[in-house]
Amino acid sequence: MRYRRVLAWTTVVAAALAAAPAAAPAERRPSCPRLSQRLDWYGDNRAHLQQVVDERGSCAGRGGRPVAVFDWDNTVTRNDVTDATISWALRHDQILRPASWRDTSAWLTDAAGTALTDACGTDVPVGAPLPTSTRPRCTDEILEIRENGRTVSGAAAFAGQWNHRRTVPQYAWVPRLFAGHTVAELSSYAREARAEALAAPLGATRTLGTHTVPAYVRYYDQQRDLIGTLRRAGFDVYIVSAGSEPVTEVWARGVGIDARHTVAIRSVLDRRGRITTRNQGCGGVPVNRGEAIPYIDGKRCWINQQIYGVDGAAAWDRQDRRHRPAIAGGDADTDVTFVADATGAHLVLNRNKSEIMCRAYDDADGRWLVNPMFIDPLPPKPDPYPCSTGAYNAPDGSRAPVRRADGSVVPDRPDTVH
Repeated sequence: MRYRRVLAWTTVVAAALAAAPAAAPAERRPSCPRLSQRLDWYGDNRAHLQQVVDERGSCAGRGGRPVAVFDWDNTVTRNDVTDATISWALRHDQILRPASWRDTSAWLTDAAGTALTDACGTDVPVGAPLPTSTRPRCTDEILEIRENGRTVSGAAAFAGQWNHRRTVPQYAWVPRLFAGHTVAELSSYAREARAEALAAPLGATRTLGTHTVPAYVRYYDQQRDLIGTLRRAGFDVYIVSAGSEPVTEVWARGVGIDARHTVAIRSVLDRRGRITTRNQGCGGVPVNRGEAIPYIDGKRCWINQQIYGVDGAAAWDRQDRRHRPAIAGGDADTDVTFVADATGAHLVLNRNKSEIMCRAYDDADGRWLVNPMFIDPLPPKPDPYPCSTGAYNAPDGSRAPVRRADGSVVPDRPDTVH
């Protein structure tokens, strides 16, 4: 009798199970947001990125919010948005005369200070707009120092000591050109420059003084799609740039990234809310004159400090896997440290920059993805990257071999993705 009861119960349960819908297997879970199939990526880069989205996104049921971090200039956009803003400001007389050009950088040389004073003049009061639109010599000096770190006559514009993996004086100098303006004013200039650059034809240039500079900027459609896909998949997406933060914030909004998720060079403001010649610090470095900007190792520091809450000197160190980005993307040596820290994919747009391309082509963990620039890609570099001798940017400014985590030297690598 007991056996018949068990058999009857088993029959009922079996019938009920048969009538109920089958449990969905893992592969039939709602799929993660998909990258667009209409946009071209090199090789199987899209598939690799999609795999990380699928494995790390909220749709995978892992919990938490994975992080993705991207450089901005020439990573999310073609051309430099801070340079576009400088160009607009020079053509609209929006650089204010400093009391002394030497005050604008801890490393500016006497030769550069004299060249700027001679070219830009002293006939307008301190704090008043310089007439750069009608003084091409002034524009020339500013652009030559910004672009090449020297004066028009060829003299070094910066001298002294700095950690070359934490800052570069000509990058740190740029936000100081807007000293005396409020953040709201600088943001308005960035919006004007943005509208102008997006409206300019692809490939357009303009002449400022004797310099020919890009007149256009474009968002990369692939990067816009990637960022949007990551956000829909539950990623916290950040921008970390060595540009001016108010300018980068204006452009980042175009891909849905708000100010809280945008990190760039942060100027200290005075009591009236005006930009000063000092920067906020990172990794135990206090308010400073440019010693710790988001540049090479400085980008890791700012990511660790602002995203993961790592305080003090520890922010300069590589963190454990739980406190590193899942995806990181960049285009230049200034990005190499944080891009290498990523645990899921290291995306590199090929701009022929030696240290990051040595890391990318070495592909030590099998997760490096090299892609040509999406607009007007560069031709192949004719010679191999000098990974074994001089591609690494040493803190003292010298060049050294690129080494793997185990200390072995990366051999020279040919340029194969273009």
